[in-house]
Amino acid sequence: MIAYGIDNTEKKVKSSYFDLPAMDMSEAFPQATPASKFPPCTSDYYHFNDLLTPEEQAIRKKVRECMEKEVAPIMTEYWEKAEFPFHIVPKLGAMGVAGGSIKGYGCPGLSITANAVATAEIARVDASTSTFILVHSSLGMLTIALCGSEAQKQQYLPSLAQLKTVACWALTEPDNGSDASGLRTTATKVDGGWIIEGQKRWIGNSTFADLLLIFARNTTTNQINGFIVKKDAPGLKATKIPNKIGLRMVQNGDILLQNVFVPDEDRLPGVNSFQDTSKVLAVSRVMVAWQPIGISMGIYDMCHRYLKERKQFGAPLAAFQLNQQKLVQMLGNVQAMFLMGWRLCKLYESGQMTPGQASLGKAWITSKARETASLGRELLGGNGILADFLVAKAFCDLEPIYTYEGTYDINTLVTGREVTGLAAFKPATRSRL
Repeated sequence: MIAYGIDNTEKKVKSSYFDLPAMDMSEAFPQATPASKFPPCTSDYYHFNDLLTPEEQAIRKKVRECMEKEVAPIMTEYWEKAEFPFHIVPKLGAMGVAGGSIKGYGCPGLSITANAVATAEIARVDASTSTFILVHSSLGMLTIALCGSEAQKQQYLPSLAQLKTVACWALTEPDNGSDASGLRTTATKVDGGWIIEGQKRWIGNSTFADLLLIFARNTTTNQINGFIVKKDAPGLKATKIPNKIGLRMVQNGDILLQNVFVPDEDRLPGVNSFQDTSKVLAVSRVMVAWQPIGISMGIYDMCHRYLKERKQFGAPLAAFQLNQQKLVQMLGNVQAMFLMGWRLCKLYESGQMTPGQASLGKAWITSKARETASLGRELLGGNGILADFLVAKAFCDLEPIYTYEGTYDINTLVTGREVTGLAAFKPATRSRL
């Protein structure tokens, strides 16, 4: 028995290969290809691509090629380090999807469907990158487009559309998550502007964003207002939240606002109550629903290739009945998820989508994605816990997506309120009987 005492014996007994770097995955496990070389798409079993216009198909192809070439080779490294790969931002900007459906101001003016499919294609390869784009585009940029002044749109949107500058969106607080309308950050009117005081939490991109869209309660009207705060403003501090198990490349932050001055020209004139955030969240909730669709596509594609490459008992894993059953169950989930997401887009584009429909889509799709990831983790056996083979990373990345933009439970209550006419968000009052 070797004892490690205070005499530094430990250093003497370490092996000569203790500090060697890990083997390259292709050498350590040559029988299956890691996700750094992303698998071809095999998950469009019902030919949903035929439902897309030529323009939407072109966007899908462009985004897929960029993600597989630029992000797949580096995503595991940065996910493990919990760092964001800033060097790929120009490549992401060149995809031409930042700004999504916004028209003019240098934005792409995509259809809602094209925006959704682009979101899925990004998430298919890497969920963290899709969250980075979603926060920047479908929350930050869209808020300026829908609620900003003409001057604000002209000043900020062109640079944001090219990803030369980055936005974040700060609504959630330490004490107010699902009950976001109860936010406590305050905005007090002073000469020439506003003084913002408060705290935000879980804000993606916040540690490096050039523009922080902050929601605060007007101390005069008690209504919610929106503000554009520049990075490094005096009294503003954003610090990274450590130790996350999912979306590890996303830099979520805690934001402190202490006596932060915001000039009048940076108040968003279209945000005068909490209800004004709903027109932004209606679009972003649809986009968030497409993240787990894309993640599930990637999981299926990875498992499909892995089962054909990996051999046990003298045969590919794909030859075994149990594995085929799980793979087909995953495939069925992807088809149903895609169809619900596509229908949501069409309802939105025709002006018919309701908040309950968006919430049901987000809740149900994320729940099916979790099931799909769980099956994929089983199919990959021991390699199902390695980020190198995608599924473990996707398994973890789905957990925050299951929660943000409304938890599963809150979204079901939104839909429940719509179909019954009864709100069930707060505890029932005690009966006198």
